[in-house]
Amino acid sequence: QRQRQLPQVHPCPLQPLARRAVRAGHQVREGVVFITATGALATLSGAKTGRSPRDKRIVKDEAAAQELWWGKGSPNIEMDEHTFLTNRERAVDYLNSLDKVYVNDQFLNWDPENRIKVRIISARAYHSLFMHNMCIRPTEEELESFGTPDFTIYNAGKFPCNRYTHYMTSSTSVDINLGRREMVILGTQYAGEMKKGLFGVMHYLMPKRRILSLHSGCNMGRDGDVALFFGLSGTGKTTLSTDHNRLLIGDDEHCWSDNGVSNIEGGCYAKCIDLSREKEPDIWNAIKFGTVLENVVFDEHTREVDYTDKSVTGKNQ
Repeated sequence: QRQRQLPQVHPCPLQPLARRAVRAGHQVREGVVFITATGALATLSGAKTGRSPRDKRIVKDEAAAQELWWGKGSPNIEMDEHTFLTNRERAVDYLNSLDKVYVNDQFLNWDPENRIKVRIISARAYHSLFMHNMCIRPTEEELESFGTPDFTIYNAGKFPCNRYTHYMTSSTSVDINLGRREMVILGTQYAGEMKKGLFGVMHYLMPKRRILSLHSGCNMGRDGDVALFFGLSGTGKTTLSTDHNRLLIGDDEHCWSDNGVSNIEGGCYAKCIDLSREKEPDIWNAIKFGTVLENVVFDEHTREVDYTDKSVTGKNQ
């Protein structure tokens, strides 16, 4: 879908003509996304087949300097406001050069009192579909009154950052400005950067509301008892949370407030290396039309995915 051009001036928000998430049909026609035997879309993210934590930066403004953990042992790497705006302008200029961009207006957090409005602007259609799946989709009525988002992502990942810009260590840069409520992605097309970037933002916003944000799977028993499953990515949270004897709440990101436990997301994001129907039937059966398979290998004749093939990455998505 064709969109109005992105803003040329920093403070201006995007006002898209069409707000619905766009399927990846454009890129299928362009030959960069393929339909597998189950109807799912398979694509490659390019040179970056996982997240780039060393290229992730947070603007260290006056508020962030006091509120975030910096220094030795901290995962937070600083950048200044000027460098962020330089990268933001580079991303916006690139997006403005395209014939079409893809815009998602969506929510984070199923708790209606504490949900966050997010806008994702991307160059690749499959990124739009990925976030359409991962976030909480508004109704038509909610889209009409969506208004200004609480947080915006400018995903120009097909275009590199200038590695000679201050603070840059490569052609990849994932930048978060908590004061401006914006994220800029340059030089990486790995879709997980958007998902995890927003999760990091929720770790900042939710504690300010006295809400605990959790990297965990979650399900509920028939009597209303809730279980949380903690672990790093790839350690089995999705598998445990999809226990057939319990009701799934979510597989990865949650908020725990006085109202209870709520899923931040609207979709599932599972590792599928060595995936099989017997071991993980729910994940297997979810791989159908509308699903995005990132960095997997499939037979070009049968279009059957080989989940044991680790030639692209040892942690297939």
